Amino acid sequence: MTMTGTLTRADLAESLHREVGLSRADSSKIVEQILAEMCGALSHGENVKISGFGTFVLRDKGERVGRNPKTGIEVPIAPRRVLTFRASQMMRERIVGAD
Repeated sequence: MTMTGTLTRADLAESLHREVGLSRADSSKIVEQILAEMCGALSHGENVKISGFGTFVLRDKGERVGRNPKTGIEVPIAPRRVLTFRASQMMRERIVGAD
């Protein structure tokens, strides 16, 4: 993992290279293919579930009324689709246990 505390595509590819023994180029291609598959599924309205990790869920939010915090004027907020991530129970336990 990088020193910034953020796991990147390059980190994933490097891990594949080290742990599985694939070339760096092949490792990078696999990471890109996995991410492309996930993005494709999400763009077609499918949820993405990775057992033991979590689920990426698309939710449609309806139109609602919001308020401008500076002026207090009510403003309509358009309906939109949002992506959420729900960690699996196993992942939550691993994160809590990592402290």
